[in-house]
Order: sequence, then C-alpha cells, then structure tokens
Amino acid sequence: MGMAKLNILILNGPNLGHIGKRQPEIYGSQTIDDMPVLLEKTMGKAAEDIALTHFQSNSEGALIDRLELAREEGIDGIVFNAGAYTHTSLAISDCLAWIDIPCVEVHISNIWARTDQPLRQQSLMGDCCVGVIAGFGILGYVLGVQALYERLAR
Repeated sequence: MGMAKLNILILNGPNLGHIGKRQPEIYGSQTIDDMPVLLEKTMGKAAEDIALTHFQSNSEGALIDRLELAREEGIDGIVFNAGAYTHTSLAISDCLAWIDIPCVEVHISNIWARTDQPLRQQSLMGDCCVGVIAGFGILGYVLGVQALYERLAR
C-alpha cells in the first residue's frame, strides 16, 4: 500500500503570474504549466504520490493569508518563490517562522549572481526555510517538490 498523497503548495509572489513571458533572458521561457511534465520526468512514478496546489499573488497580505490557510488545511510542504518580497518582507518571514510547515525557497534566477542589484542577493526568509534552490529556471520548483518529497517521505 502506497503512502498518502503529499499535499504541496506552490506559492508565487509578485510578477510571477507571467513566468515564461516576463524577461525570458533572465527567467527562461518555460511556464508554470510545464511543471507537471517536468515533475513526472524527474520523479517518475513517485510524482503520483504528490498533490500540487498553486497560488500566485502580487499582494504581500494575500501571500501571508495563503500561508496561514495552508496550516489550517494541513499542507505538508511549501515551495515558495516570494519574488521581490524575498528581499524585503519581514512579515512573510515572520509567518513562515510560526506556521511550522517545511518550506523550500525557490528562485528562477540565481539571486547571488544579481550583482547589479545587491539587495536581490539577500533573503529575509531563507532562515525559515529547509533549503534554497536558485538559478535553474522552472526546474527549481520541481527540485523543491522533490526535496520536500524526500524529506517528508522519510
């Protein structure tokens, strides 16, 4: 008998509703809709044990509300690209600190390579996350789901 499905929330912050269209030279051309196929390619049959829920908002408050709801719903893990809020939001960091859900921070670009904007090289939420994946485009979300699966299936 297989394990119960893992419920993973894929959370995207501001300007990430247009992944694949927005600045493809930085963020690539794959879209969030490409994720299930990539997940199956990467994880094979194990992908069937995962239920994904997607949420995107440009609003900091809506992201915090969704994180709090995830706790009430019993979400098992979160893959979170907070976009620019990564670098500025103490409120999101505070929320991640108390909801007690394993979270993987994801960035499509390598934030540490963004030397033109030093602010983008820091994360206020990283210390509340189990790990960070950056610079691998849309594949970063898949790697985040895979990392949570490995951690939670143990």
